[in-house]
Amino acid sequence: MINIDQIKKLRQETGVSITECKKALAEAGGDVEKAKEILLIWGRDFAQTKAERETGKGIVETYIHPNGKIGVMVELRCETDFVACCEEFRKLAHELCLQIAAMNPTNESSLLAQSWIRDESKAVKDLIDEYVARIGENIVIKRFVRYEI
Repeated sequence: MINIDQIKKLRQETGVSITECKKALAEAGGDVEKAKEILLIWGRDFAQTKAERETGKGIVETYIHPNGKIGVMVELRCETDFVACCEEFRKLAHELCLQIAAMNPTNESSLLAQSWIRDESKAVKDLIDEYVARIGENIVIKRFVRYEI
């Protein structure tokens, strides 16, 4: 039997809707870790369905390292102005800036393949797919630049 505490915990850890958390827990037989894996798979599948949608809106996020010697600028695209203005989308853009500052990828493909600096068990592509599943829109890194003195 799945209880509300399990649902709350999974929701807090993943940011996925309560309904989806409940479904994943039911499929996982109440195992929170297995439910996380199920949600990750569902998120990837959902992201695939959104991948062809046009991303005409978005934001430019910047990050300057406290030592003033590394700077990053990322253009992150989404489908609507509503999502471009939401806190979740801005958080993702900031996380991508931090990733680029720390790992210095050479291009978008190498960035997407890198292990995420906050959780090495997932790639940056997985992180973006999770946000696509949470937000419900296609998200694309249009371009980025990293400066270092």
